Amino acid sequence: MSPDLSLAVQYAAPAPELPRWRLRRWAMQAVAGIARARRDGGLPALRSVALTIRLVEAGEGRRLNREFRDKDYATNVLTFEYGTDAEGCASGDIVLCLPVLRNEAAEQGKHILAHAAHLVVHGVLHALGYDHIDDEDALAMEALEIDILGRMGVANPYQA
Repeated sequence: MSPDLSLAVQYAAPAPELPRWRLRRWAMQAVAGIARARRDGGLPALRSVALTIRLVEAGEGRRLNREFRDKDYATNVLTFEYGTDAEGCASGDIVLCLPVLRNEAAEQGKHILAHAAHLVVHGVLHALGYDHIDDEDALAMEALEIDILGRMGVANPYQA
């Protein structure tokens, strides 16, 4: 059973190809995948998840990346993990930089929706405690991403 999901979507930039319903579907799939992984790993279930997805232009993406990561460029996805509160609600914010997302999709020969789905799933995993700082964590996170995306009909984003 998946935890309840509260999702807010903020459009600081136009993204007609990414309506709320589509972003919600992807976030729900990611949360369900994390719930499966936690159950399979013997970890306690999350009771609920509260996320915000914000779609931005390059200027805001760059400013946020500079302010919070000391990197002076816009990145494709930036995630803020807030942890799990006493009631068992995990929360976080996910920022998608639309120009970077679109450019990467074109450069990598990926459909924009497939790349966007990957970045949403990647962001949700970060928001719920996954990271890729070391090799072992990176492999576990990538395996979970590949599984979630595969269930959504999206090809493995790590294969050329």
